[in-house]
Amino acid sequence: MAAPSPGMFVLFVIVVVYLIASVNVLNEWERGVVFTLGKFAGVREPGLQFIFPPFQTMQRISLRVVVLDVPPQDIITRDNVSVKVNAVVYYQVLEPSKAVLKVDNYYYATSQLAQTTLRGVLGKMEMDDLLASRDKINQELQHILDAETEPWGVKVAKVEVKNVDLPQEMQRAMAIQAQAERERRAKIIHSEGELQASEKLSQAAEVMSKNPAALQLRYMQTLVEIAADKNSTIVFPFPIDMLQAFMKRFGAN
Repeated sequence: MAAPSPGMFVLFVIVVVYLIASVNVLNEWERGVVFTLGKFAGVREPGLQFIFPPFQTMQRISLRVVVLDVPPQDIITRDNVSVKVNAVVYYQVLEPSKAVLKVDNYYYATSQLAQTTLRGVLGKMEMDDLLASRDKINQELQHILDAETEPWGVKVAKVEVKNVDLPQEMQRAMAIQAQAERERRAKIIHSEGELQASEKLSQAAEVMSKNPAALQLRYMQTLVEIAADKNSTIVFPFPIDMLQAFMKRFGAN
């Protein structure tokens, strides 16, 4: 039997190296978008896949949820307040073929779209709405981004506004406003308490006026309360009617 020639051995080695280079393994969370001679040839599933270069190329696409951190954006609200707002976007590629064929770089495109959408939506709101209606803002941002990225095969699952940085002057103004609001509520509560107390006292006076003995019993109860604190001071009520009589007499003279 004749020994193989060196040329056949070299060819065999080249074929083996080529087959080894053609072997690709896709993880469970990956899909492979395959192109044959520049034409779309389908999406490969996870597992062992053979790609024959240079006739075929494959681009790996991850189907896991991507967390996109939107950098702080300088925003001027509708009531002319300058703030810095950052957010986080959770999205996932659902159709790998569209993510490759419809957009050049879906990650960069989604990032830029999130920044412009954040500035556009928050610029239409007032400062109070921006601080109080956080859930509503998140839902509106998610709805807009999801509608814009749907042609790319990308699903935006959630958008969260993380932080709103206010200028120092605005923080001081809001603190003063909050303090004034607390003082206003305290005065209202105090006045309502005075009103209720006056109503109860008026009802008590009406009851006592119908029975003079009730006033005497109340006086005795007051003395007992004073004596309970071991106080040596005793208070005697002086009828106002007698004072009025003296005032009329001296006024006439």
